[in-house]
Amino acid sequence: MDDHAASPFALSFDSVAAQYAAARPGYPPHLFTTVEELAELPLHGARTVDVGAGTGIATRLLLDRGARVVAVEPGPAMGAQLRAALPDTPLLRAVGDALPLADDTADLITYAQSWHWTDPARSLSEALRVLRPGGALALWWNVPDPDTAWTVDQEERLKSRLPGYHTHGITADAAGIILGLFPDLRPVYRRLYWTRRVPVDVHLAHLGSRSYFAVLGPEKSAPVLAAERAHLLDLFPDGTVEEAYAVDLTVVRNLRPAPR
Repeated sequence: MDDHAASPFALSFDSVAAQYAAARPGYPPHLFTTVEELAELPLHGARTVDVGAGTGIATRLLLDRGARVVAVEPGPAMGAQLRAALPDTPLLRAVGDALPLADDTADLITYAQSWHWTDPARSLSEALRVLRPGGALALWWNVPDPDTAWTVDQEERLKSRLPGYHTHGITADAAGIILGLFPDLRPVYRRLYWTRRVPVDVHLAHLGSRSYFAVLGPEKSAPVLAAERAHLLDLFPDGTVEEAYAVDLTVVRNLRPAPR
């Protein structure tokens, strides 16, 4: 961890680790079906490395699909949440820029909501080193659905009130970044859609678990979240918010030939 440490901004999640575990959304089943399709491998039995695993939200879903998962997470508090929830899952405290894993040992490497915290040149090189020939790297992000009016309005409000909003944010152009670094690779992009219905307090806790709220701290975050509560109760007077998400997914296979 000394030469390739996680950024302090990335480690800000440790201050909201329990909140993150309780309130963050998961991912829809068709995401994992699409990963299997694009990676051209079944998740069942796949040797999988879930990097930036956080509290284990994606890790659990990969395990539910039968993957053999090793979780990689730099944050001690986030990792503690994962270990408590998934005590039998191997957990490495490390970052994607320097994976403590041998060459050609993984079928699949996943980054759920976390690849933007890496140095892409380093993390891609590491993924290609650790993946077996024919293995695949899958990167995905839940983002507020840009075709749903209330989520667009909320994003604009947050942008106007929060300094550095999305400065360290979502990498929608992962395929372009990959091609810029490794032109011989063939990344494939898909956007998937899903929704979930949650109490307004869970939605606000989800917002509060985002990195730009975490670095502000509770005192500065409170008025922003209070204002959001008022907006949301106008839209959802029964107190149940229908969150609308798009999942931006990029999958790239390791097409280098197997060693002879």
